Amino acid sequence: MLLAIDCGNTNTVFSIWDGEKFLCTLRTSTHHARTADAYFTWYSTLVKHYGIEADITEVIISSTVPRVVFNLRVFADRFFGCRPLVVGKPETLLPAPPRVDEGTQVGSDRLVNTAGAFDRHGGDLIVVDFGTATTFDVVALDGAYVGGVIAPGVNLSLEALHLAAAALPHVDISKPQKVIGTNTVECIQSGVFWGYVGLVREVCQRIKAERGVPMKVISTGGLAPLFQQAVDLFDAFEEDLTMHGLTVIHRYNKDNG
Repeated sequence: MLLAIDCGNTNTVFSIWDGEKFLCTLRTSTHHARTADAYFTWYSTLVKHYGIEADITEVIISSTVPRVVFNLRVFADRFFGCRPLVVGKPETLLPAPPRVDEGTQVGSDRLVNTAGAFDRHGGDLIVVDFGTATTFDVVALDGAYVGGVIAPGVNLSLEALHLAAAALPHVDISKPQKVIGTNTVECIQSGVFWGYVGLVREVCQRIKAERGVPMKVISTGGLAPLFQQAVDLFDAFEEDLTMHGLTVIHRYNKDNG
């Protein structure tokens, strides 16, 4: 069995893949000081709670937080007796290497999303990931990552607004019933929701015009279901795109040595 680990700026996700399906997905907050022993205590407790018999033989890691990779490597070696694949490292092969400016290091999450999206939808894609940052990944016809766009994430924008303007409360984002708010909370929700709808629509239109080819727009990430409510914004929503991408990259490395 494969343990796929996706470590983002906010959350770290563990998923157990049996070769055909994910048996479970476990989520914890990302913290660079968490030790290998602490990871295993948390992991083994939840696996036991869910009654899952998991004989992990291989591990693959994607991390946008470099400081946690060492402890995750130790975790894989100490408790599963394997050397994990780490996306972005030279020894980990990609189905299609990225085509970006020389010296540019592409985030592993963007490489993984590209691999997962291409496997499910083919090429000429825009992958919009609503994470800590809102990212747009451009996937070429052959499945290569060829660039993208990075904007502040939705929750990051809400937190910045709350911290910078003392009179404004912290609110939870939701789709407003109308554009014009009649109280402070509704005004903020409308500004953030419709503002990000406009951001996504405009950026995607400009990417399509620049590429000059028809492109599908795929959404993923924690807040993606919320923005699926905006008509004609996306062609598809992928809840498990990152974890699927990890299995694609793992399979490619097994098949190609």
